[in-house]
Amino acid sequence: MDGSQPYNPRTVEEVFRDFKSRRAGIIKALTTDVEEFYQRCDPEKENLCLYGLPNEQWEVNLPAEEVPPELPEPALGINFARDGMPEKDWLALVAVHGDAWLLAVAFYFGARFGFDKADRKRLFNMINDLPTIFEVVSGVAKKQLKEKSTVSNHSSSKSKPNSKAKGSEPKFPKASSPKDDDEEGLDEEEDEEHGDTLCGSCGENYASDEFWICCDICERWFHGSCVNITPARAEHIKQYKCPACTNKRARP
Repeated sequence: MDGSQPYNPRTVEEVFRDFKSRRAGIIKALTTDVEEFYQRCDPEKENLCLYGLPNEQWEVNLPAEEVPPELPEPALGINFARDGMPEKDWLALVAVHGDAWLLAVAFYFGARFGFDKADRKRLFNMINDLPTIFEVVSGVAKKQLKEKSTVSNHSSSKSKPNSKAKGSEPKFPKASSPKDDDEEGLDEEEDEEHGDTLCGSCGENYASDEFWICCDICERWFHGSCVNITPARAEHIKQYKCPACTNKRARP
């Protein structure tokens, strides 16, 4: 049960947009909305599924009643496992099932609307360029970026978002200004490294024209727009905590 009117993307680009939107919804559930998601997955309820929606939102609901359903269904009963393992492991498990479901939905549309071999390959390559939900939620993507950053530091001493210096003030990329040729060369190299940094909320890459802020607890970076923080507001924050770290509490 998708919670929305049937939506049937017909081109590779439309299917990819649908994939990204559903992916953003699931990542939101497992990161910025993790407290609400945890509460909705009550093990006392029936078999529940996590759905990513085409409007970048999410819902926890019962599966569709019709057989076969309009779309492939996510993993059943994610709520039953909630209290049987550490929360971090449970979220990672849900993330893995979310990745599998997104691929199933994307290639369901591809099969339904007759994508040929070239279209299927192009769709997979577009999907594969994004980090998986599991990589975003578990921090695997962040670790890979840190390892790459360590190698890059041998050739450049300039700071990068994923090598955040310790301190009480939030850090974010500075606005660009005119530079000489040497500085421009260094900035091109830095932009390439920044480009691999992922938002902890939506999982999208860093862009030099966007405002970012780093959580002082988990050290993940976020688009300001994803966590409702503006540059002006950031100036008055002594220690920034992302929504996931703010909502974290001891589980019974």
